[in-house]
Amino acid sequence: MSRPEDEPAVDFAYPDIWERIAAEVPERIAIVCGDRRLTYGELDERANRLAHVLADAGLRADDKVAIELVNGPEYLETFYAALKLGCVPVNVNYRYVDTELVYLLDNADARALVFHSDFVATVAAAVGQCPRPPAVLLRVERSRPSEAPSESTAGSGDVPGANDYEHALAQAPPTRPQTGHTPSGDDLIFVYTGGTTGMPKAVMWPSRELYLSLWQSARPSRTPIDPLVSVRAGKRAVTMLPGSPLMHGTSLFMSMSTLCGGGTVVLVDAPGLVPEAVWDAVARERVGLLAIVGDAFARPLLAALDAHPGRWDLSCVQVIMSSGVMWSPETKRGLLDRLPAVQLIDSLGSTEGIMSRSVSTDADTTIGRARFAVSATMRVLAEDPTSGELHEVEPGSGEVGLVAVVGHVPLGYWKDPDKSARTFRSFEGRRHSIPGDMAIVEADGSITLLGRGSACINTGGEKVYPEEVEEIVKSHPAVFDCVCVGVPDERWGEMVVALYTVRDGDDEPSAHELDAFCRQRMAGYKRPKRFFAVGSLERSPAGKADHRRLRTRAAEMVAG
Repeated sequence: MSRPEDEPAVDFAYPDIWERIAAEVPERIAIVCGDRRLTYGELDERANRLAHVLADAGLRADDKVAIELVNGPEYLETFYAALKLGCVPVNVNYRYVDTELVYLLDNADARALVFHSDFVATVAAAVGQCPRPPAVLLRVERSRPSEAPSESTAGSGDVPGANDYEHALAQAPPTRPQTGHTPSGDDLIFVYTGGTTGMPKAVMWPSRELYLSLWQSARPSRTPIDPLVSVRAGKRAVTMLPGSPLMHGTSLFMSMSTLCGGGTVVLVDAPGLVPEAVWDAVARERVGLLAIVGDAFARPLLAALDAHPGRWDLSCVQVIMSSGVMWSPETKRGLLDRLPAVQLIDSLGSTEGIMSRSVSTDADTTIGRARFAVSATMRVLAEDPTSGELHEVEPGSGEVGLVAVVGHVPLGYWKDPDKSARTFRSFEGRRHSIPGDMAIVEADGSITLLGRGSACINTGGEKVYPEEVEEIVKSHPAVFDCVCVGVPDERWGEMVVALYTVRDGDDEPSAHELDAFCRQRMAGYKRPKRFFAVGSLERSPAGKADHRRLRTRAAEMVAG
């Protein structure tokens, strides 16, 4: 892959960056998880030991290493060790049942699987069904029980052929293995998408392109530099806590960037969001940057602040960053009222491409929806229905198009050339990532997001974007969370159905009350035809809604 002439000669291979930082500041804290602390020197040594374990089992460059772990040092150690060998780290959703895990391991051609002991039953069942079981199975014992395993993962016993992670590392040398592979910016990282609208697919990120994409998003006007320059200059390093699981791109990418700056990653060892545990860790470790996933995380965190006023000293928090799902103005305002010195950053992007950011502060008199702008790296493209040719949406035209990012983008989807061709397209001689986010361009050049096209509801010939409706329903004082889906309907083709949860301590609003509330705030065709209160929307640990499952659930409730 060629590199533009104005970019520096450094190759931006993650293992090289982290090894050099470990050599420069070996005693600096890299990872904190509860009472556990790993310096950069210790992180590098443990990754070396694990790399030996994998290499001794026959793994070589391009082999896939699957990681089924909740947040903890072992996740980043395994990720790092795989890249040292030129192997491909693969994220695994630890909520998968055995059939889903079989699919992923087979699709990824996984040669190794590192998993937490909580998931023994699922892993044992999946390995027994795999056409090509992983050659290496390493079991990580949980350091403390943060939450009971779900029904799909609970069980006793062990996985045949699995070795204890710590025992395996203790037997391995602490130096980097010599396998003949030199880490390269071309080495791949797999990030499997959530699969809420289809089977999960692995987005293939070359290390260099991912590094430069993350840099481009955070510092659009600055030329990428060798990360060691900042470390040697004594630049103050950030302490960052990823609120969502590392198996989710937002948390993984933020953690990688933090380690590239010589910062500290603070992890909460829990398979799910425990708001009090997050704020405990933020206050204890003086976290400056908290990464979350929209309202699915922000609302419970805000509720914890309201339930425990004065419990935490959060003066350390400078930035709360959200990516992946909608972050409503009401929730932002609530956080700014309680943390007035904090910047709130909406990051627009997906696993397939990191695009832009929008900032809100307490100085803003009105907190509205996040506003992004067309730029040199982001535009909105529409497809001609006849020719299939792409064209750029004219500001103020009202035309709906697809948000596209240009520049540093993934190679495509693993084993899916058709989807790769649909998502990664050439326009004006440059390769664009077009993951499916619908938008219009306002007259001033700002972008109004409408939602993911795959979740779009077609009702009575009109297109309804669920996130827009969900944001309005969630602004009702008694509604805590909401997901809107389309349910088949004889008259409308699809009807908009809202599933929602109620805030603790509030009475459940009637369907009539919610309908009247929405009637004042949105066009009639967008308004949900039915409202159903549910105990839980069962979002994924990454805050994502499973639209397929919820659509089925809503259809059953409509049918009565």
